[in-house]
Amino acid sequence: MIPSSFPPKDEIARLTAGMLIEIGAIHFNSADPFTHSNGKKAPTYIDCRKLISYPRIRSVLMDFLSVTIMREAGFEAFDNIAGGETAGIPFAALVADRLALPMTYVRKKPKGYGRNARIEGVMTEGQRVLLVEDLTTDGGSKLSFVDAIRDTGATCTATAVIFFYGIFDGVEQRLADHGVQLMTLCTWWDVLAEAKRRAAFDSATLTEVEAYLRDPAAWSAARA
Repeated sequence: MIPSSFPPKDEIARLTAGMLIEIGAIHFNSADPFTHSNGKKAPTYIDCRKLISYPRIRSVLMDFLSVTIMREAGFEAFDNIAGGETAGIPFAALVADRLALPMTYVRKKPKGYGRNARIEGVMTEGQRVLLVEDLTTDGGSKLSFVDAIRDTGATCTATAVIFFYGIFDGVEQRLADHGVQLMTLCTWWDVLAEAKRRAAFDSATLTEVEAYLRDPAAWSAARA
């Protein structure tokens, strides 16, 4: 069923942050920082993949994402919902079901055999495609997926994600320069605010997380 009435954006952000905390998708550790894919240290880590194992929360968040898409892009803005391999695939399927649209997915790279395709499912020239993912950090992987979609002759002018880091400069502009609108439910700032409200972590950890969010480069460099 297509959702039609939901809380305003700021309330969606707060509720989403709370649900991510509730299922243990949010990890804060300043004493033993996480190493991210770029090799830099951070006191934060998020695992959106855990959402697929929590049906009630999963359902609410997919309703939130669907209504955000309709509010920010339009009710008839898309013809196809594409998920990015691999984390975006289940969420794309759930959003496509709610919006009554076909679903496809985009591989990170060609299969290397058979059709050697990056697009799985039916995507046709001229279709308006929305890319759905679990999260975005600097937007880099999104651009690769968008280019693969555009190579089919379809258009892709938007991506929707559950979580946006929201702490690195220029990400939204980088996407905009590529002709891509970013739609998201919450950021690290929303999670930090909700974690403080719930006292979900000790105060020393929250202080370190806030210091990182305010200047990720300096925090990471000090622990290199």
